Amino acid sequence: MPRYALAAAFLVSAGTLLAHCQVPCGIYADQRRFELMLEDEHTVAKAQAELGKLVGEEVTPQTVNQMVRWTTTKEEHAQRIQQTMLDYFLAQRIKSDGERYDQRLKSAHAVIVAAMKCKQSADPDTAKTLEEAIFDFYRAYEGREPDFDHEH
Repeated sequence: MPRYALAAAFLVSAGTLLAHCQVPCGIYADQRRFELMLEDEHTVAKAQAELGKLVGEEVTPQTVNQMVRWTTTKEEHAQRIQQTMLDYFLAQRIKSDGERYDQRLKSAHAVIVAAMKCKQSADPDTAKTLEEAIFDFYRAYEGREPDFDHEH
């Protein structure tokens, strides 16, 4: 096989290696997905707080740089939550013939919308709404109260 063909094959498969394969391999745990989404939400909240601190500062290249970095971080972590909801929960775990389907679907949608609003805003209330939506989704998905620690 020519070198360029081997390199092309590696590049094509590299994207697949980073993402979940979407086959029922059973190595991913639901509980861990929730913990990661809450970690991402906490990062969104921190970025929003840091952006708030920069408001009113003298506009310098450094403050502009920090604002861009915090905004980018906020966007990336909100996007991760949306991707987890879409790629893991909606594509694989929530079944149309499963129990509490409507409730799970509505609460999943609420998480996706709340993450979108975090991307659109620097208002810390959007992160709080996202956190509440994740906990509500947990309740709908698991049918019980969350059983892990998460503090803001």
